[in-house]
Amino acid sequence: MKAAKKDYGVYLHDIVSAIGKIRAYTKESRDLFFKDEKTQDAVIRQFSIVGEAAAKLPSSMKGQYAEIPWKQIIGMRNIIVHDYSEIDLTTIWDTIEKGLPVLEKTVVAMLKNLSK
Repeated sequence: MKAAKKDYGVYLHDIVSAIGKIRAYTKESRDLFFKDEKTQDAVIRQFSIVGEAAAKLPSSMKGQYAEIPWKQIIGMRNIIVHDYSEIDLTTIWDTIEKGLPVLEKTVVAMLKNLSK
């Protein structure tokens, strides 16, 4: 059974929430992130939520926002969950700094469009 259009908002909210938590967990500094395993674990968990929620969005919806690298987001989640020894903290940090602001802005816009 397919989820109703409005149900996709739950996944979008999950993405925004996870991004907010990542931002909160990493607000101190890059150095702290690289030194603190608990922070790394918390951030990595939130990235898995972002990827899982993105995977649950329909292709037609993601196709309207082609500027977002959906396949890479879902791919990161797959690495975190299945190939965890391959997690690269530098890639995680770069994604926090460069990718998440764009993703957050886009997902907020998606939520607004969904409520129309």
